[in-house]
Amino acid sequence: MLAVEGRVTEPQYFSMFQARQATIRLEVLKDTKTSALQILERMKEYIKNNPLQDGDQAWLVLDKDNSLDTDLDLLHAWTQGGNDGQRGMALSNPCFEYWLLLHFEDGSGAGTKETCNNRLKSHLPDYSKHINKQKFTGNRIAQAIERAKKRDQPPCPDWPRQPGSTTVYKLVEKLLDPGSIS
Repeated sequence: MLAVEGRVTEPQYFSMFQARQATIRLEVLKDTKTSALQILERMKEYIKNNPLQDGDQAWLVLDKDNSLDTDLDLLHAWTQGGNDGQRGMALSNPCFEYWLLLHFEDGSGAGTKETCNNRLKSHLPDYSKHINKQKFTGNRIAQAIERAKKRDQPPCPDWPRQPGSTTVYKLVEKLLDPGSIS
């Protein structure tokens, strides 16, 4: 299950994996409350009412842009408290659009939300939070993963503190691995 910050883009993006992979069951927890701590509370409440089973994973998906470092430290600590890697955090710094941008280019110098949005619009002229799923092919997803890994060297120990980085690739790799997330 995913607790996401965005109400449109992130749910649309991750629904592509459910459509492509019949073994994936995604529960996207979205709400109008989108602070880092509110996302964590939403996930905790969901798990309290729907305990994780073997093979289930709970991921927090959010942006760095408006999140306090201390709040992100708390979210990371929560992910470390899970059993057998059942919890994860996929964070983009500065915003989720940075992850989308990596599907089309290497993302160098895209350290602000405005820059990410402008450069993404050069690849997706009609982009306005809604995505055209046909533009996110398997090849482009694989390229985004490789580009994100190159920018995450050495791998961040907790969450991407430098603008122009993301750990969304870790979640996407799990989604592409049949049977690794339910």
